[in-house]
Amino acid sequence: MPRRGGIGLSGAFTIAWRAIVGTPLRSVLTALGVIIGVAAVVALTAIGQGSTAGVTKNLESLGTNLLTVQSARGGGGGSLVRAGPRQTITVEDAEALAGAFPDRVAGVAPSVTSNLQAKVGPNNAQVSVVGTWPAYETVRNSPVETGAYFTDADVSGRKRVAVIGHQTLLDLFGDGTEGSATPEQALGQKVRLGSVTFTVSGVLPDKGNSGFGNANSQVLIPLSTYLQRFSRTNSAGGQPTVSTVYLQATDAKDLTQLQTDVTDLLMTRHDLSDPDSLDFQVQNQADSLASLNSITNTLTLFVGAIAGISLLVGGIGIMNIMLVSVTERTREIGVRKALGARPRDILTQFLVEASLLSIGGGVIGMLLGVALAFGGKALNITPVFSLPPMLIAFAFSALVGVFFGYYPAARAAKLDPVDSLRYE
Repeated sequence: MPRRGGIGLSGAFTIAWRAIVGTPLRSVLTALGVIIGVAAVVALTAIGQGSTAGVTKNLESLGTNLLTVQSARGGGGGSLVRAGPRQTITVEDAEALAGAFPDRVAGVAPSVTSNLQAKVGPNNAQVSVVGTWPAYETVRNSPVETGAYFTDADVSGRKRVAVIGHQTLLDLFGDGTEGSATPEQALGQKVRLGSVTFTVSGVLPDKGNSGFGNANSQVLIPLSTYLQRFSRTNSAGGQPTVSTVYLQATDAKDLTQLQTDVTDLLMTRHDLSDPDSLDFQVQNQADSLASLNSITNTLTLFVGAIAGISLLVGGIGIMNIMLVSVTERTREIGVRKALGARPRDILTQFLVEASLLSIGGGVIGMLLGVALAFGGKALNITPVFSLPPMLIAFAFSALVGVFFGYYPAARAAKLDPVDSLRYE
């Protein structure tokens, strides 16, 4: 039992709570810096991690354990790749890669791409025509929803068969809107690509917006047919070239070593000795993901630093308002001391009040941060919430209240009761 004029911890909470709810607007404004700081940490961390997860998922949806081999010079870029004299990766290179590592490579898919007009009856659409091998299905994680891929025999025979994307199906066999055509409608039908007619053998499922070109607007055809029907002047030493060769490693742990071995093989084939002057490049999917994670972590730390500054500013705001509160309640403090309250009772009362303001601000900030993070869905980003950053932000907000609230509380505890009672 506290002695007369003294209070226990529960009494300090009661007095502090009444002081806070008695001036709600001032209390909210006092905690505003803490609210903004915690909300910034929660929202931006969740959106950043959601963005990273989305990009990672999109990369993996295009194939896992991937090495990508491309020419280091020439050939254009983007979704329209028109091979020219400066293309250096040949079909024979792809064949050599497919045979050199039979136990370490799950599949090899050379590809070359161009934009063409596709037409079925009165309907037409601009599509990305990809000439490739059947292994593209597994290497690039592009299984058909209906029908079947072309086969090795189709490649050898330069058959005019095609696998079409989901949006291509809707544009050519419907009115372009979702549900206007079914995959079954397209199977066995004729599609005109440029001036060449192809038979649809399969339809790909809806891949959504991967962020790496529109896979839904693709048309996949045998590489040999593409080179015969659509290839421009496109050779290296008399051999037809491709824009990209995709290799899928059997084991993800072997990806880095496989990258080195592929580079060595191509250097030998291209008669190159200087690793700094290659006419090709071999990119590792794992390296791309590691770089992405590194960038995201750096941005997260940067955001955390900014939010920390906001919390410090909020702490200073709490200290200022608490000093004002001590001044306003000087007579109250004098009465309580006259009735027997000890300095530590006064210290506890005002320290609890500052802590409640910062903790309350932290709770409101977390809720606001969650709400703001879900606003990221407007940018097609699904937030990913991580408990450690949220707990760190909340704990820091609580410490800010204790740290910045101590000085006003100590000042209140040191007030002389006689002078306090005379204060007007």
